[in-house]
Amino acid sequence: MAKKRKPASVRGLETLGRERLSRHFFMRDFLYSEIGSFNGIPNIPDDPDLALKAGKCLAEELLEPLVETFGPIAVRSAYRSPEVNAFGNEHGLGCGSNERNRAGHIWDQRDARGRMGACASVVIPWFADQYDQGRDFLDLAWWMYDHLDFHAVFFFPKLAAFNLTWREEPERRIGSWIGESRKVLGAGEDPSEPADRRQRRYADFPSFRGIAYPTPAL
Repeated sequence: MAKKRKPASVRGLETLGRERLSRHFFMRDFLYSEIGSFNGIPNIPDDPDLALKAGKCLAEELLEPLVETFGPIAVRSAYRSPEVNAFGNEHGLGCGSNERNRAGHIWDQRDARGRMGACASVVIPWFADQYDQGRDFLDLAWWMYDHLDFHAVFFFPKLAAFNLTWREEPERRIGSWIGESRKVLGAGEDPSEPADRRQRRYADFPSFRGIAYPTPAL
């Protein structure tokens, strides 16, 4: 199969956007950037093949289980080109350095260890409504730990949004800007709460991947 080149036209970008990553997601769902749009910086991968490969893993292994459990989710930020991410970092717009975001928000570059990865910032409306009424974000954090093989998840105070990262050789880290402690679970650590206590936290959650879909017509 021929290697995909960086789109050089609107038609090329449309073609990239039509690439289907999983049942519910297309590449176009992950390309919008407020930073890029406002500042006129194209948010287009230099290596579409690597971006698509990493994005498919993120969508299939982490995002699909969320949709099939909780219903629609909102992707607030996902792929960032190195140029968009560098601009956001340099201007204090909530982006980490390019080095930190390789195999994270920068899907088309591997990290320093050569691992492929991809990150998306996500809100689950079903949970955000409860969080706004005082529910602990850790209920969702421990649910994800027990059900998803993520590399890292990091929560934010607004809407219980979180950065969810898929990466090869996942480290299973959990962090948060909610409260005083930034670390919930470090790489290679055992959870601070035993399994039975974690499960009680999310006992009222919907069944894992329990949403039923119409049977396709023959």
